[in-house]
Amino acid sequence: MAKAIKFGTDGWRGVIADDFTFERVAVVAPIAAQILAKNYGASTGSRTVIVGHDRRFMAEEFARLAATAMQKAGFDVLLTDTYAPTPAFSLAAVKQQALGAIVLTASHNPGIYLGLKVKGAFGGSVSPEITKQIEDLLPATFDNPEYLSAPIPGKLTTFNPWPDYAETLRQKVDINLIKQAISQGELTVFADVMHGSAAGGLAEILGVPIIEVNSNRDPLFDGGAPEPLPRYTEKTSAEIISYRQAHSQSLTIGLVFDGDSDRIAAIDQDGKFLSCQILIPILIEHLATRRQFTGEVVKTISCSDIFPKIAQLYDLEVFETPIGYKYIADRMLVSPVLVGGEESGGIGYGNHIPERDALLSALYLLEAVVMSGRSLGELYQDLEAKTNFTGVYDRIDLHLANMSIPAKISQQLQSQPPQEIAGQAVTDILSIDGYKFRLADGRWLLIRFSGTEPVLRLYCEAENNEKVQATLNWAKDWANQFT
Repeated sequence: MAKAIKFGTDGWRGVIADDFTFERVAVVAPIAAQILAKNYGASTGSRTVIVGHDRRFMAEEFARLAATAMQKAGFDVLLTDTYAPTPAFSLAAVKQQALGAIVLTASHNPGIYLGLKVKGAFGGSVSPEITKQIEDLLPATFDNPEYLSAPIPGKLTTFNPWPDYAETLRQKVDINLIKQAISQGELTVFADVMHGSAAGGLAEILGVPIIEVNSNRDPLFDGGAPEPLPRYTEKTSAEIISYRQAHSQSLTIGLVFDGDSDRIAAIDQDGKFLSCQILIPILIEHLATRRQFTGEVVKTISCSDIFPKIAQLYDLEVFETPIGYKYIADRMLVSPVLVGGEESGGIGYGNHIPERDALLSALYLLEAVVMSGRSLGELYQDLEAKTNFTGVYDRIDLHLANMSIPAKISQQLQSQPPQEIAGQAVTDILSIDGYKFRLADGRWLLIRFSGTEPVLRLYCEAENNEKVQATLNWAKDWANQFT
């Protein structure tokens, strides 16, 4: 029996041909359009919905089906004629003054998955309140699908999202400075697009050749997942190391994009993987100093303690949110924001749409390297010295036997949270999203649950890897007593 349709932190995802089917998408898409019209129709005066897709298995077929279903329901549809990054469709919703966008993507999930993201007229992910409105309408609609047919169908038009998206991003950076550095051999750029929708994007924006890795369409993602993590980027790291051995005089940067190009990681010229725990501090410093931008730094609770230390250097306020980019986007709608980010790879900017955008982040990182003349690794080492902070971060996902175990663990955390962890006294507990424990020696441990599967997520930062692993091992042992 197929799972109930539930929207998680960024859309509905499911296994293709199991719970993610043509029949279900044909109902979910027009219901989503109706809810977008309910919430944004008055402010936009529109009946248009953008429909996009990534490069996953049958993504374009599902996108056309969604577009046709919404057209039959009386909506005008702008359907992409090619794959593109999710933020390109969010931007199109704003540029076209549409009700919003429906994007067929499963982001960084393995190849057996596909999903449907809902973006609002403002250019970002809709709130949980809006996705609940969609969920609430679905049961009755599946029983009465004729409800989805309108007396007069809408119009369906195709468009290419790339030109407008690429030009918008070019305007955000000193594009000529970056192009000049690449053309003159001062900077070499590797882009690992992980077989996803960033393929060809950076070269198109820059207008100069770069070295693109994993650019072919592979719905199986080499048997892994299009997620910017060390275990999926070993081949790219090896290529960068090999290149540097022959071209040591050139600054080299590796940029890694997830399946729908809204998450980013990087690889330093020494082949070291750099997560957003390292990239966001570099971006804060670059935007605040070389670009002279201002605004809040918005971070999720899983982000490194170096973030507020760097913000303090430049008199920037810090705002902390639960995990999930939608919380960062919500803050962007009400307050001036310099940069907002999450440890899992999503970064957005107050001078752009309230949406994480990996290609824009890539351009800012390139600009930081070119303007400073230093590698990403060197830039981060400079920040460690300025803040007198050294931290090591890691995260593990603990798979549990069934969905009853998280409830037991949650009850224990509520009623009797641990007062000592890995031999260190607990000095503070923050519970805005899971439970974040601060320990006496400065390290922290975050315990939180997946909203869609029996997985316990464990996050830790400490001054060295030995303490991180000891803390995560303690957390695993503690959680396993409930299985």
